[in-house]
Amino acid sequence: MGAPIVTDEDHVRWITINRPEIANALRIEDLGLIADAVRGIDDDVRAVVLTGAGDRAFSAGMHLDTFRSATPVTARRLIGRVGDFLRAVRRAPVPTVAVLNGVCLGAAFELALACDIRIAQPGVRVGLPEVKLGIPSVADAALLPAFVGLSRAREMILTGDLYDLEALGPGFANRVVEPDGLRAETAAMLAKLTLPTRQVIAAQKSLFETWLDTGISTSVSTSVDVFGDLFADPATVEAVESYAAATRRAR
Repeated sequence: MGAPIVTDEDHVRWITINRPEIANALRIEDLGLIADAVRGIDDDVRAVVLTGAGDRAFSAGMHLDTFRSATPVTARRLIGRVGDFLRAVRRAPVPTVAVLNGVCLGAAFELALACDIRIAQPGVRVGLPEVKLGIPSVADAALLPAFVGLSRAREMILTGDLYDLEALGPGFANRVVEPDGLRAETAAMLAKLTLPTRQVIAAQKSLFETWLDTGISTSVSTSVDVFGDLFADPATVEAVESYAAATRRAR
């Protein structure tokens, strides 16, 4: 039990947070290992799945010891590493899927928000309890209003309370299935996510970042450039022809 487990299986990189004895709480060293595992993917890897070891927790977030004896200097360094870890996942050039097999709190909840897709079992408890420690929720907590609305996001962040998955409404989890169906549902989702070319997925994901960061005019202008540039890649031409042929056969 300790460092995250990284395995590649059928073109998918599985990253398992591996501290079940402490609800898969994250140590500072885990952040760099996960970020490196996401950044260090080759062309053979078409998706990344993140989950937690055991059947109790996805992750309880950063271990409480992380914040003890922190100073302004070390606290800035710490949150910088958290932000870098989340940024690596959010900007991955392939689809990222969080499989929530239990409680999901703090930085781990932000990790789930940073992923493209969330598949969860019923009854999962989520939350951002940082305010109860006297520290604010930062980094990818900024994504929360887009999932649950500003009013609920403020309630969650300002109270630090935990919530059942169902309280978040339909905007958070893409699929909710019983624990024994998580693997099969993940496989079904991965089959869809890995069907398009790797090039178009990377391009589309880069546009998500643009859309988050800029206004509509810049977003549209950048999207047009990305669209045009993709046609310099033979994979795009092949994909268009393949789709056209399949459409003709279906008529």
